[in-house]
Amino acid sequence: MQDRSRRTNKDRSQTTRTQLIDAARTLFVERGYAGTGTPELVAAAGVTRGALYHHFADKQALFRAVVEREARDVATTIERSAADIDDPVEAILRGGETYLATIAEAGRVRLLLIDAPAVLGRSTVDAIDAETGGATLEAGLAAAEAAGRLKPLPIAATARLLSAAYDRAALAIAAGEDAGPWHEGLKALVLGLTASSKR
Repeated sequence: MQDRSRRTNKDRSQTTRTQLIDAARTLFVERGYAGTGTPELVAAAGVTRGALYHHFADKQALFRAVVEREARDVATTIERSAADIDDPVEAILRGGETYLATIAEAGRVRLLLIDAPAVLGRSTVDAIDAETGGATLEAGLAAAEAAGRLKPLPIAATARLLSAAYDRAALAIAAGEDAGPWHEGLKALVLGLTASSKR
């Protein structure tokens, strides 16, 4: 009986945490971080103020949880999109295309590329990226290098540079620029790293 009670309490706690993150995502996208207050957050989540502070130290900690979940979701989508591709360079190109499509989904550019660096700081955002999308890109580059498909490169630094290029493209496309040249430029950038192009 005690074990069941523990599990139930844990489930309840996880449900409350998820409600807070879901509600916060919606409000942060609609109003931005600065325009969202804790009273609105708890009201939207349907929980008490005490529940908010039980799970998160403050609004910034809740925002970080939203960003971390979004970053994980984007990375998972990228990994799945390239899972069936044998050539590692093609997998990197597919992953990049998937990133641009996935980051364009409602609110993600604002959350991950605009508000997150401003609210959490560049070093924190870089740390989150290093555990999610950055790790995926680094693994892809390492696989391409191991297969002899890349020139000798500093993999970690190259992954960060490519990631920044894709982020810049995502911001430009979100601002209304023609996506075509950005896609072409990024493809050329990746292919320029190859030891021998198959295209």
